[in-house]
Amino acid sequence: MSFELPPLEELLAHSHVVRLPMRVKFRGVIQREALLIEGPEGWGEFSAFTEYGAAEAARWLAAGIEAAYQPFPEPLRTSIPVNATLPAVAAKDVGAVLERYDAPHTIKIKVAEQGQGLDEDLARVAETRRLYPQAALRVDANMGWDITQAVPALKALSEYDLQYAEQPVPGITGLAEVREQLRNAGNPLKIAADEAVRKHTDPLEVSRLGAADLMVIKTQPLGGISAVLDIAKHAELDVVVSSALDTSVGLAQAAALASALPALPYACGLSTGTLFAEDVCAEPMLATAGYLPVRRIEPDHQKLESLRPEEAHVGWWRQRLESCYAELARE
Repeated sequence: MSFELPPLEELLAHSHVVRLPMRVKFRGVIQREALLIEGPEGWGEFSAFTEYGAAEAARWLAAGIEAAYQPFPEPLRTSIPVNATLPAVAAKDVGAVLERYDAPHTIKIKVAEQGQGLDEDLARVAETRRLYPQAALRVDANMGWDITQAVPALKALSEYDLQYAEQPVPGITGLAEVREQLRNAGNPLKIAADEAVRKHTDPLEVSRLGAADLMVIKTQPLGGISAVLDIAKHAELDVVVSSALDTSVGLAQAAALASALPALPYACGLSTGTLFAEDVCAEPMLATAGYLPVRRIEPDHQKLESLRPEEAHVGWWRQRLESCYAELARE
């Protein structure tokens, strides 16, 4: 970390645990829990997914502390172009989900969902293209395929004029193999690395091995704005700032990161606030005509109370904060 850790007792005293209901299932989640931290510079979010251990989740805590205790960088832009996100819904439900977004110009479509097949992916993408013929489309498999599945699937999906495909298979070497096979087949579809960046001890290996054409970077999993700006500086790849299914507090930090990048060639994945039925503030971070404002978020204290889960979950998050804090203190 590039700053001194505040006392643990101070973090615990100014933390609030919330549970946000979602409109549709996303990554298997129908309720999203987060621990929010109030600090001298504003609010930060710690919302590592529950299956992550302390060593991995500690980077998420570092990002939350940074947001609460450090000023955001000077912005180079006041609004951020963002994509709509379409979960792995049936083709008949595509229109209803995307209607919640205000004039999307870019749409990220989830594919390779467990229990579904390529026919369902093709139908979902085809329906999206039919409804939004001028939109930039991208697909995200979240490592759902192996190499033998990914290559033919991406060839078939490429017929719908995709901007890029995000993390079709696990790992860095897997991405490199998929990308090479597509190129050998004359397919120019760009490959984006997500999990291969945020789950790897060396995020820059993606660039060194030529495994991807661009990197998807997320503020919380990579340890905060300062850490991500350093990665982006040395990556020598275009980057896309994306959400880790954050509340509006986390989305504000991610938008601040995107605002500070020297170049922003792709729409960012920061319009996921639309997936929540409730959020922590009166004016959530929602896009207008496909653009998200760059601003700090002030949670509504009545919402913090109404969205507070049962005490067992509050206690679990506070214990998790303590264990992740111990990891950071050892660094």
